[in-house]
Amino acid sequence: MSKPKNNKTVKKEQFDRTVSYPLEKAVQLVKSFTSGNFDESVDLAMNLGVDPRHADQNIRVTTGLPNGTGKTVQILALTMGPKEKEAKDAGADFVGNKEYLEKIKNGWTDFDKIVATPDMMSELGKLGKVLGPKGLMPNPKSGTVTMDIGKAVQELKAGQVELRVEKTGIIHVPCGKASFEANALVQNIQTIYETIMKARPGSVKGQYFKKMTVSSTMGPGIRIDHTTIK
Repeated sequence: MSKPKNNKTVKKEQFDRTVSYPLEKAVQLVKSFTSGNFDESVDLAMNLGVDPRHADQNIRVTTGLPNGTGKTVQILALTMGPKEKEAKDAGADFVGNKEYLEKIKNGWTDFDKIVATPDMMSELGKLGKVLGPKGLMPNPKSGTVTMDIGKAVQELKAGQVELRVEKTGIIHVPCGKASFEANALVQNIQTIYETIMKARPGSVKGQYFKKMTVSSTMGPGIRIDHTTIK
């Protein structure tokens, strides 16, 4: 007598990797594949028809997610003078200048994002070999090098994400947690998609948006039919 199929097996049989699902259905499938052992992250992968070797096609933009990412972001604010209080009041976890630059030089990276005022960049630039490979170097394009440091901290704390194309033309970005309501994930994905479409470089010829896949930490990648995104 054969063993009864568990729920996970049934779900897998109902899922086809070759099919692109409407956004709402794809989100439902992602949530059905989560294990429940921990609150898995939900991430998007978007394949674009761009060549990042060309400066104008090297997309790097930010957007706030209407429902946040579900992740607590540890922020280091590098600045001096009155801007230190501004960063602290906005909720930065670490605020300072030379002492933190020295800590980073010695290998400390217990934070998720750095925001900095422009006057800090000459010294911070010397740490490119440490911060660059980890994706931690602040940049004016992503809004993390700015005199409005309080606003930058608040936006990151509220769930702002960076959409940065990789060498292969793919953008990876978190869009929430498995514990989110399905509609909250749908809204976040819609916002990310709209931001990417608005960022289309004028020099791109042919198909710009090629493929979108959503997945949880432990689940399979589920294709989204991006034409169903309203």
